[in-house]
Amino acid sequence: MNSNEPFVIERTYDAPVEKVWKALTDKNEMKQWYFDLKEFKPEPGFEFQFYGEGKNGEKFLHLCKITDVLKNKKLRYSWRYDGYEGISFVTFELFDEGEKTRLKLTHEGLESFPKTANNDFAKENFAEGWTYITGTSLKEYLEKN
Repeated sequence: MNSNEPFVIERTYDAPVEKVWKALTDKNEMKQWYFDLKEFKPEPGFEFQFYGEGKNGEKFLHLCKITDVLKNKKLRYSWRYDGYEGISFVTFELFDEGEKTRLKLTHEGLESFPKTANNDFAKENFAEGWTYITGTSLKEYLEKN
């Protein structure tokens, strides 16, 4: 896995694009498949944060700021960690395929994060996390409702 290449994953869901967009941008829906955010508004400049866990249960405060919003098409935000150098960007792009929606997720800038003792910020960990989130968590949420 080339560490300077962005991580990209694509998934197609059996759900219309509006439903996928709502799952990506409504905090009440997000907490059911993603993270439980205190507040979330799909508006450029909006900042949000949440805690995520490292490999050994360490808590990392994620600091994010929305940079781009194109309703039903694109959501992009910065993603960094409190107390650590580095900044990355997560982009969700939606492609309307009738009753189905294709999602392309790109996480770039991972190489800017520091190396930690447990390699918490290793690209492989992000790949594993996003593979689970897009392939299992979000898919089940969208297709069971």
